[in-house]
Amino acid sequence: MLRRKPPTPTLRPAAWLLAAAFAAPVAASIRDGDELANLSLEELADVQVTSVSRRAQRLADAAAAIQVITAEDIRRAGATRLPEALRLASNLQVARVGANTWAITARGFNNALGNKLLVLVDGRTVYTPLFSGVFWDSQDVMLEDVERIEVISGPGSTLWGANAVNGVINVITKRPVDTVGGLVAVGGGGEGDLAAVRWGGAFAGGHARAYARRYRLDDSDNAAGIALGDGWRGQQAGFRAEWGGDQRRFNLQGDVHRGESDGSVFGPVETSGFNLMARWRDIDADGDGWRLQAYYDAADRDDPLQFHDRMRVFDLEFLHAFRRGRHALVWGAGWRHARDHVQAGLITTFLPNRKSLDGWNVYVQDALALGERGELTLGLKLDHNDYTGAEWLPNLRFAWRGEGDLLLWGALSRAVRSPSRIDREFYLPSVPPFLIDGGPDFVSEIAHVAELGLRDTGGDGRLQYSLTAFHADYDRLRSGQPGGSGFRVENWSEGRVAGLELSGSWQVTPGWRLSGGGVRQWIDLRQKPGGLDPDGTTALGNDPPWYWQLRSSHTFGAFEFDLGVRGVAALPAPRVARYTQVDVGLGWRPTPVLSLRLQVLDALDEAQVEFQPGLLSLPAQFGRRVWAGVEWRW
Repeated sequence: MLRRKPPTPTLRPAAWLLAAAFAAPVAASIRDGDELANLSLEELADVQVTSVSRRAQRLADAAAAIQVITAEDIRRAGATRLPEALRLASNLQVARVGANTWAITARGFNNALGNKLLVLVDGRTVYTPLFSGVFWDSQDVMLEDVERIEVISGPGSTLWGANAVNGVINVITKRPVDTVGGLVAVGGGGEGDLAAVRWGGAFAGGHARAYARRYRLDDSDNAAGIALGDGWRGQQAGFRAEWGGDQRRFNLQGDVHRGESDGSVFGPVETSGFNLMARWRDIDADGDGWRLQAYYDAADRDDPLQFHDRMRVFDLEFLHAFRRGRHALVWGAGWRHARDHVQAGLITTFLPNRKSLDGWNVYVQDALALGERGELTLGLKLDHNDYTGAEWLPNLRFAWRGEGDLLLWGALSRAVRSPSRIDREFYLPSVPPFLIDGGPDFVSEIAHVAELGLRDTGGDGRLQYSLTAFHADYDRLRSGQPGGSGFRVENWSEGRVAGLELSGSWQVTPGWRLSGGGVRQWIDLRQKPGGLDPDGTTALGNDPPWYWQLRSSHTFGAFEFDLGVRGVAALPAPRVARYTQVDVGLGWRPTPVLSLRLQVLDALDEAQVEFQPGLLSLPAQFGRRVWAGVEWRW
């Protein structure tokens, strides 16, 4: 492990907002900056992250393009749902498709059915085996319980497995011992409302908490002002209990959820499900020890137009980390069983309609210390699935520590996206003759990725920045090819994605922080010789060449003022115009247990389409929204 060195010393309508944000805090921070409650940049550099190496390490030492969204970031952004919180990571492209539908990716291939990003909540993967992606409308999280969100752009397949091709999102909630007491949060505004309650306490030698929340989202409108019938009502409840101390402990947690759309002419979309997870661990302060985790996840989805699915997943994983001299080793194994029953909707079906899939994996990773400044990491995973058999996932990383907290790192990786049911067994329409006639010969997509990064977490605790360059070659990408009675899903596309990612933070004064980042990417996707997909590569994703964000956070006494500006370049096909959005937030904490917040989202009120799911669809557009919320803790 690396040893820490000792620290060493365009929008005229928004111009008034920018002026207020960057001028007002100077005097205010002189009076009240010492009362800032969130982490300093120096403390943020010392935050322990686990997503890069599967063992705790300082953010400053992580040899990957990783960003951390803290609980304070989420609160001050006024986020009410997980995708809104993910907008705070500048290395993610987050686009709202409908009232409760999102397209989220890193490093290209954005799509409402994106399949190259692995998302976890407390170590539980939340993607569906139907298409290797996430139904964001049914993934709700009690954001008040989130400790941090670790966001990695770039492959993580060696440690996390297939589908961690372009990135990993790891949502980590607080331990029950840190949520003792009660919480009530309510809010509402121009597009819906929510209410949440939580209670935590000590019992039987441990700690536990329970929560419940409900929310409502109004229909979104298209450019003609017509409601799209995609409003949503959701309810979720859950618990987390923990026994033991910092080293040895047992954890049991679960959630139950239900959601329903307002309904279109075909009827409402309904989702429901539950999950239960147990985790045993014995890990010391140096990160050495073992962990055993098991969970069961049940998810039902009824979409009259598309399909009706009953998915059941059981997952078991073991991990062991230890040291031998200069070597820090991690090895583990896992098994996953997925079983589903899909009934045809009006236009699509899966054949066979019942399917059981089993997958297993073993992996090992060795981090070799090269003196006090260097580290070389070599990892390998064998991932086996029922469709393509064994997949080998190697990874090589190096890191070199400069003066202070300067870190230079690089990586070479091979990642794969294994076939899902939508690749092999999807049919359109739901009765023959089929326009899309399955994909019995579809095999894994492959990515070979090279990365080079530089991070300086600031010896003086005031300035941090990170710069990453990446180049990824993709082969055997999904495409359509004439076959059967129409087209079959095969692997006739290829391409490359290269780019730069930049992020940083500046603690201007004790009460004023600026942060932001951006991505510039070059995407070249094409069909292989012999590829005959009439849509070319447009179905693979719709990505801007650049996107960026800037945030300003001020604290003065009991008041907080936050400003966020986000810009996204035009999307090529289907064409979506470039846009800039400004969000403004004002918070007031009259007492340590009571906080009030007013958010103005898209304050410029320029109704804007963020993502268009198809050429023939009428996309949703979003303008100015006002949200007010109250939170009381005791």
